[in-house]
Amino acid sequence: MGLHVLLACTALASASPALAQTVAITGGIVAIGDGSAPIEGGTVVIRDGRIVAAGAGVAVPAGATVVDASGKWVTPGIVAGFSRVGLVEVDAVDPTNDTQANGAPFSAAIDVAPAINPKASNISVSRAAGVTRAVVAPVSARSIFAGQGAVIDLGDDMNPITRGRAFQFVELGETGAEEAGGSRAAAHTLFRNALREARDLGGTLRGTSSREGGLASGDPVQQQDLPLEEIPDNRLLSSALDRPQDVLLTRFDAAALVPVLQGRQLLLVHVERASDILQTLALKREFPRLRLVLVGAAEGWTVADRIAASGVPVIANALTDLPSSFEQLAATQSNIGRMVEAGVDVGIGMLGEDEARQVRISTQYAGNLVALNDIPGANGLTWGEAFAAISSGPAEAIGLGGEIGSLRPGRRADVVLWDSDPLELSSAVEGVWIDGVQQPLENRQTLLRDRYREIDRGALPEAYDH
Repeated sequence: MGLHVLLACTALASASPALAQTVAITGGIVAIGDGSAPIEGGTVVIRDGRIVAAGAGVAVPAGATVVDASGKWVTPGIVAGFSRVGLVEVDAVDPTNDTQANGAPFSAAIDVAPAINPKASNISVSRAAGVTRAVVAPVSARSIFAGQGAVIDLGDDMNPITRGRAFQFVELGETGAEEAGGSRAAAHTLFRNALREARDLGGTLRGTSSREGGLASGDPVQQQDLPLEEIPDNRLLSSALDRPQDVLLTRFDAAALVPVLQGRQLLLVHVERASDILQTLALKREFPRLRLVLVGAAEGWTVADRIAASGVPVIANALTDLPSSFEQLAATQSNIGRMVEAGVDVGIGMLGEDEARQVRISTQYAGNLVALNDIPGANGLTWGEAFAAISSGPAEAIGLGGEIGSLRPGRRADVVLWDSDPLELSSAVEGVWIDGVQQPLENRQTLLRDRYREIDRGALPEAYDH
């Protein structure tokens, strides 16, 4: 690497974005991100890191910095609905890969937040493609429980966590069956046993017994629920010592599942097969306060009415259209369109599709769902629905729709300026704001591109002459 590139990389790493200010992005085609159609000649106003207004006829505040977006598009930032961004650089190089802990004694208690590297190359590359927030999940290892995921921003700073311990991630289906001992029956038994152990621990911590139901809706203990971090260590240790000797979870893993049972922490469950989807939905009969989100759901369209009736949102892969496994025999690219048509709330994720690096092509996936409408017999999405599937859809699923994912007033000012329709492959990002702060678009790829775009042959090593 040449000296000028090294200096540029150093400057990029040490630069900090300008402070948030009042900005008016005017005259563009504005997509709110809530499923509605784009608005011609719209204006977006940002103040103190929040959206003040967005749409047609919006007045420009006095003293605002004006960005002319005439002939361009303005949208909320892309929300990567399922990813491993910031957890890995090179998958096969263990020191750079924090996605899973094969040798750890813990599972549900693992929290990915301390492992997020805001300077990872996949963060800067994704940011330059318009991704401003990401749902980041761990990978399961030796247990169906992968641990606690986070929602992060992709800003150029050292404070990436938007919401830590945002959810617990569980593997069911084929992967879960393997990790539970070899069958789906074992996986579901392990799952229910773990939740019951957590229920017993939660009841002990709050002076209730499991026979009281402990955590059912309307139970008096509901008013006594405390965040786990507010429970004194001596009470946690004492309750752990009182646990039966046949428990399977460590006390920390069991304690980590208590907020899930209380409905204070989301439970993201990876299932693909229709029968696995229905078994997961049935968990709420025994544990009514679970707040479920289905991840994957390749066969979701076949039971879309049941998912819609449950009110459980889905984060689905957009392009899964081949029977690549026995739990995806009914896979079709019309899956998302059919679920949306049935009334299911759906966002797009990247599970199993190089989710550490390829969230940058979320717009391509959404665009494909729009193009699907031109294929006879297929079910696609409207432009507004498709863009919502990569913005407000994942935000709503993860419980942050009031904060991110759209340009509605009061939301965090995550805004992207595009040179043309963002769902077209030829479009490019011209500006990104996160929390109202304009972000750098340079990254290692752009620096290498600029270095080799025009170069004197005399500067090349001799090997290039042959």
